[in-house]
Amino acid sequence: MRNKLGILVVFALMLCAVAACGGNNTSEPSSSSPASATTPSSSDNSSESASEDVEVQPETGANLKIWADTTERTFIEAVVPGFTEKYGIQVTIEEVNIPNQAEKLETDGPAKLAADIVMLPHDKLSKLVQANLILPNDLFEEQTRASTLEAAVKASTFDGILYGYPETIETYALFYNRDLVKEVPKTWDDVIAFAETFNDTANKKYTIAWLHNLYFNSMFITPAGGYLFGKEGTDGSDIGLNNEGAIEGLEFYQSLNKIAPIKTNDLTYNVQLELFTTGKLAMTIDGPWSIGAFRDKVNFGIAPLPDYPGGKKTSSLAGVRSFYVNSYTTYPNAAKLLASYLISKESALKDFELANIIPANKEANEDPRIKNDPILSGIVEQFKNSTPMPSIPEMNSMWGPTDAAFASIWNNNEDVKTVMDKAVQSIQDLIKTANNS
Repeated sequence: MRNKLGILVVFALMLCAVAACGGNNTSEPSSSSPASATTPSSSDNSSESASEDVEVQPETGANLKIWADTTERTFIEAVVPGFTEKYGIQVTIEEVNIPNQAEKLETDGPAKLAADIVMLPHDKLSKLVQANLILPNDLFEEQTRASTLEAAVKASTFDGILYGYPETIETYALFYNRDLVKEVPKTWDDVIAFAETFNDTANKKYTIAWLHNLYFNSMFITPAGGYLFGKEGTDGSDIGLNNEGAIEGLEFYQSLNKIAPIKTNDLTYNVQLELFTTGKLAMTIDGPWSIGAFRDKVNFGIAPLPDYPGGKKTSSLAGVRSFYVNSYTTYPNAAKLLASYLISKESALKDFELANIIPANKEANEDPRIKNDPILSGIVEQFKNSTPMPSIPEMNSMWGPTDAAFASIWNNNEDVKTVMDKAVQSIQDLIKTANNS
């Protein structure tokens, strides 16, 4: 149901936001450019593009540039003609790999060389906000919050302000070889029982494997009450890697060495990939980025992670990729229009069709084509038990000490509490050093 009052509120917020953000832009929106509230459409179809709920007048003569990697380029090339036809705005696509876009924006943004719209994983958000390189998602905030999965909105928000236009979600789940695993394990106890009949370490034949870094091992830290940075992942002074719950979970993790006896430094991604595709690994914990590498090589399915002992759901860390508007854009209104257009249900389903992305858009996420997909549905289901990876700057200080801690726990069977106390102290020291530099 369209709400005129809501539209007027958005309009007022937009005017404030344009004024507030002027200092970040070397080019002000034209005087006629601020969005105007429009007469609501007669249609009540909630799947319509967000841009039909709030009409934003793009700047006169606007033309846009967007950075995209090879995969996203195919999608963007498919939907941009519809945007251009609707708004009369030309869009140029420049190919830049997603992992490089944040760093490139830092240099090219102030130089007015960057794209108007970029795509970033959410862990890059805090750094770019602090550098004033991206604009808040103000004009389409209400629609974005309403149409997007809550975890994706949360991951695209920093310090209470929504910046991103969330496009896709990802997390890890249980990949299993259908030819070897006839009954998908529901619990870790089921996995252990399967290992008793399957493991043959002399012939390098294993039940399950996963990379031993914090991204994956958080699945053992959180179920019993451990956490990374505060309960919401936003408090850099509150580290929960050595509390009672975390130690309980990591002691369970240590016990699993008996069914997955590969040392952490020997289990690279390529080793894991080869074992799984050659039938020597029955199950692997991995993410949707590996689906392409598995297709046509192994008959596999994907299921949610096995339940933690005691029946608790095993939580995973999630990643979210979103579009962001460069704060140095000459055409902020036009750029926000395009970013919003790209995350509509229709656009999200096109991206799924072309690139197998799992959309952050709620309605697209519930579409039967995705819910019934024999491969992706397992990851969609696991995402419901996931939390966004913290995006605060302190996260950069956590990877090294935890890698070393997991190696000590897994490879050397060292006392978990002692190891994690030491790791937390190392993290705190690194954070202190970073804050003083």
